Amino acid sequence: MNETAEKSDRLQRLAAAESVSGILLTLQPNFAWLTGGRTNRIDGSREAGAGALLITVDGRRFAIASRIERPRLTQEALDGLEFEIVEYPWTEERADPGLVYRLAAKAAGGRIGTDGVSADALPLDGRITRLRTPLLAPEIERYRELGRDVGRILGETARATTPGATEEAIAGSLGAALMRAGIRPVVLLSAADDRISRFRHPVPTPLPWRHRLLLATCAERHGLVVAASRLVTAAAPDADLIRRTEAAARVCGALLEATRAGATGAALFEAAADAYSTCGYPGEEQLHHQGGAIGYRARDWVAHPRSDEIVTPAQAFAWNPTVTGTKIEETVLLHTDGRYETVTTTEGWPAIRVRVRDCTVGLPGILSGAGR
Repeated sequence: MNETAEKSDRLQRLAAAESVSGILLTLQPNFAWLTGGRTNRIDGSREAGAGALLITVDGRRFAIASRIERPRLTQEALDGLEFEIVEYPWTEERADPGLVYRLAAKAAGGRIGTDGVSADALPLDGRITRLRTPLLAPEIERYRELGRDVGRILGETARATTPGATEEAIAGSLGAALMRAGIRPVVLLSAADDRISRFRHPVPTPLPWRHRLLLATCAERHGLVVAASRLVTAAAPDADLIRRTEAAARVCGALLEATRAGATGAALFEAAADAYSTCGYPGEEQLHHQGGAIGYRARDWVAHPRSDEIVTPAQAFAWNPTVTGTKIEETVLLHTDGRYETVTTTEGWPAIRVRVRDCTVGLPGILSGAGR
């Protein structure tokens, strides 16, 4: 309740700043954020959820839902959160896509802002995304629990696989294990052997792995998302793979060093580009995005040369530097005092040590002899 109250206050202030009568949240990430991890998800292929939330500039709370969704929202997703329900026939929404926005404007008493798309509402998705930081204490605790579980499950899956298993079968095992822990895999990638070098986003195929395997996931629970990758080899990795992986770790370390309150996404991209050059792999930043802020989406924003997004602790980041053939990816919390906390650590996994702000940080290295 206190979490929803704090976030409602942020939305009220945004409504006042934008001179609108209220803010309507239609997207699944924002529904989860406002409700402390509950969901309006039915169709996972859409960002818009079943049921919308309205916070008016004077602090009233409404849930706008069809006759199909109202019982579940009131009895489960919004139980105890004090939202007044505005119900409409589902048949009307099918015939009139603007219905929800008009009902919201009527409840608010004037024009509204929204994270969705409507000719009758002010588009504010980017502004609303920025409201999701700083993270509150309950969110940080949920992040720790999610990261711990994902790091453990990813490590168990990677350790258990044996050469000859297909990319699809390994991704299926990882997805099933995540689901058993109440975690929804929003991204599942696996690459065998030379597919690691050929594709930065290797969607799983029936190809079996023989020598090397890369596993990557973005995984969500209670609306929050973490990202992590692990690399395994059947035998001891060769010197070139070790060198490339250590270079990717140093780039990740440079990104962590540069991720400070007030830093822009453009400055962070430049830090990555400089680090690639220093490590002997100039231009690798052009072959894949380097990651960025993470939260209620797989990335809330990605660092790029024109990004004016700002680091706002307490905030989560998932950097994923790649040097062709390898990758480093972990999710960390940047606290308000400047400390880093890695949440997706896999216990006992080989670590590459890098220096960040006078501290030593362990990043995931290569596990050799997988499945033995």
